[in-house]
Amino acid sequence: MNPRPAPVDSARAALRAHLLHRRLAGGNIPTSRQKNLRSYRLFGQGDPTALMGLAPQGRWGPGAVLALMAERCGVDPDFGRGQGPDTIDPDLALDALDRMAALLRSVARRRATVLAGTGHPTRLTEFHTSIARALEAAGCTLLTPARGTRFREPTPEGERSCVLDYRGPVAVVRGLDGGSARGGRLDRGRGELLHTHSAQPVRLVLDRLAGTGHPLPGLVLGDHGWLCGAGRLGVPAAGIADSNDPAPFVAEAEREVAVVVPVDDGSPPECYRPLSDYVLQQADLAPYKE
Repeated sequence: MNPRPAPVDSARAALRAHLLHRRLAGGNIPTSRQKNLRSYRLFGQGDPTALMGLAPQGRWGPGAVLALMAERCGVDPDFGRGQGPDTIDPDLALDALDRMAALLRSVARRRATVLAGTGHPTRLTEFHTSIARALEAAGCTLLTPARGTRFREPTPEGERSCVLDYRGPVAVVRGLDGGSARGGRLDRGRGELLHTHSAQPVRLVLDRLAGTGHPLPGLVLGDHGWLCGAGRLGVPAAGIADSNDPAPFVAEAEREVAVVVPVDDGSPPECYRPLSDYVLQQADLAPYKE
């Protein structure tokens, strides 16, 4: 087996150090063990927020979810340990980023259409934007349908009136009814940006495309319900998921989502720029300038 070329090894080592330094991966991630186990139980119980639009094909009790998350994410496989920090394996994260790069290379080669959306508008928008713009520069078409579509969205605080919007090429959800600032941010007076697990936004977008005679996109870049909702409808999807969000990893295991990268998803936006830079370099889509 031939060793990796030195530049690749160097880039991988630098990104691995970054993942550990910013606690995106490693043995002291911000997401607690208690929160992870609670999420796995909720998924096993079929909680809609935990499912993120996924309809699992197999039987996924909490033990099976934990075993999968240990395999795909690197969390502690011992259900008996319920306290303290948990773990994301940085090498599993890097391997997933390499798989994402291979997928992006294929998408760019085909000049496929691309849709990007996020349930983490204040955290992951820039990550998705960097990748989407690089694909556009390579000849892909970025889709931005259904802007301004209003709908009702369930949230932890109750159902809210929302609108689909875009920040650059990335779809986001905004609250229209005031609501709470928790988990969101006011943006230029256009409504609060909402953190959501829902697959409803991606369903609205894909329904709009189908209703206007457009084919489904060749790739959805996203997280949370954007990944699971797209995958359930047969659209290739790739993105980031945290250790307390088992749905995308189950969707990947059931071959409904193409690639899921296990990293903490609640860190400041600048933490993710080295990840997008690495993916674009590995996909031969760099250099890219914002």
